[in-house]
Amino acid sequence: MPKLIDVHTHVQFSAYEGTGDEAIKRALNEDIWLINVGTQKDTSWAGVVMAEGYREGVYAAIGLHPIHTTQSYHDVQELGGGEAAKAFTSKGEEFDFDFYKELGQNKKVVAVGECGLDYYRLDKDTKNKQIEAFEAQIKLSHEIGKPLMIHCREAFSDLIDVLKNNKASLLGDYPGINHFFAGSKENAKELMDLGFYFSFGGVLTFTQDYDDLVRYIGLERIMLETDAPYVAPHPHRGKRNEPLFIKHTAEKLAESLQTLIFMALAIS
Repeated sequence: MPKLIDVHTHVQFSAYEGTGDEAIKRALNEDIWLINVGTQKDTSWAGVVMAEGYREGVYAAIGLHPIHTTQSYHDVQELGGGEAAKAFTSKGEEFDFDFYKELGQNKKVVAVGECGLDYYRLDKDTKNKQIEAFEAQIKLSHEIGKPLMIHCREAFSDLIDVLKNNKASLLGDYPGINHFFAGSKENAKELMDLGFYFSFGGVLTFTQDYDDLVRYIGLERIMLETDAPYVAPHPHRGKRNEPLFIKHTAEKLAESLQTLIFMALAIS
C-alpha cells in the first residue's frame, strides 16, 4: 500500500519534455502513487497510455477541462508550442462522449475529469458551452461508475447549481473530488452536502490562507495533490512540480492540523 497518493497530477504534459516516467519512478520509489489527469483528448489518452506502463501505483482520469471548450490561450507546459512560444492556443473541443466513454472502460481510468467551470480564464459568455460539457461529463461519470475530478475557478455558484440539478447522476457516497479547492466555507458546505471531497496542493506550504478552511472541512474529507507541473511546494517553489514533492505538502498539512488542534485545546 502507498504512503501517499497524489490524486491530481499531469505528468503526461509537455513540461516534462519526455521525462515524465522518470518523475513517476521517483515517486513510486518512495511509495507515492498518483492519478494522471487529462484535460482534453490528447492528454487524456496520453495519461492512460502512461498509466498502462505500470502494474500498480499509476492511474488516470479522463475528461475535458473547461478552458478547452473554446479557443483561448494557455500555458505551453500543457500541450507544448516550442521554446519560443509563450502560449498555446486551444482549438476548442466539443466533448466527444463516445470517445471518452470507450477510453473510460480502461481499468486504469479511475475518474472523469478534469471537468467543471472556469470563469477566471474564460469570459462568462462561454459559460453555456462550459456547462454543456460539464453536464455531459457528469452523465459519463454515472454511466461508467467513476467519480468526477472537478476544476472550479470563480464559478462556484453555477457549479453547485449544475451539480444539484444533476444530483440523480452523481455517484452515491463518493461523487468526486473538487481539486485545488479555492472556494468559501459556504461553497465547501454545499459540496460536502452533495458528498464531495477536496484536494489541496503545494500552496499550503507557503501561505496560511487555507488553514481555517482545512480545519472547517476536516481531515476525513481532504486529499492531497500536486497539480504538477504547476504550483510546486516549498522548498521547490518556482521550479517544475512533480508527484514526489507531495511529501512536503503532507508534512505541512500535518503541522498545520497539529497547530490548530493545540490552539483549539488552549481556547477550550
